[in-house]
Amino acid sequence: MGRKFFVGGNWKCNGTGEEVKKIVSTLNAGEVPSGDVVEVVVSPPFVFLPLVKSTLRPDFHVAAQNCWVKKGGAFTGEISAEMLVNLGIPWVIIGHSERRLLLNESNEFVGEKVAYALSKGLKVIACVGETLEQRESGSTMEVVAAQTKAIADKVSNWANVVLAYEPVWAIGTGKVATPAQAQEVHSELRNWFQANASPEVAATIRIIYGGSVSGANCKELAAKPDVDGFLVGGASLKPEFIDIIKSAEVKKNC
Repeated sequence: MGRKFFVGGNWKCNGTGEEVKKIVSTLNAGEVPSGDVVEVVVSPPFVFLPLVKSTLRPDFHVAAQNCWVKKGGAFTGEISAEMLVNLGIPWVIIGHSERRLLLNESNEFVGEKVAYALSKGLKVIACVGETLEQRESGSTMEVVAAQTKAIADKVSNWANVVLAYEPVWAIGTGKVATPAQAQEVHSELRNWFQANASPEVAATIRIIYGGSVSGANCKELAAKPDVDGFLVGGASLKPEFIDIIKSAEVKKNC
């Protein structure tokens, strides 16, 4: 299989200059598995991207939290993929549930954004996930398959995409999908790629879990065969993020 474990830290809309320097200092001092075992990407707010990129250890990379759907221009408040490339930012998060729900980003819009970012040479952490109502009504797979299909309609090469499954009901709530629940959806998503993309994509795409991941639950989640890493929210601002990165060792021992 050989899918390298991936740990992303989404800082969301948090931090001051001083706080960001402290977080970077903690990350830089952390003892973590080598780059051939785990890939680490942190995503600060736009205004801190240059600061973090210039001070962060070289084996960790930086992601933006969003980018615009086309070339820049008269789009007040937006940041274009070209600008991120110009800054030397290699990754971008697209389709996070907070943007889907709070800013009404549709599946199709997210698909277009992913395709445009990839076309400019960015790597993409593309997010999918269901709400509590959707899970309770039994439509989890229908929802995440539709979200994934909207990306697949615009993207044929998945080499630079990491898919993040983030059940909306688990984000920032302290509720976590059980390892079995996470594995079930990840396995179904891999089956979806087998049927709708190719066996090669299904075998190689990294599907990571997000939703109240912590130092306490990361090892059990990481042990699941189809969980290829994490997209971490609140805990990525804390020293326990180092412990979450270390959970990659679980995969090495599987």
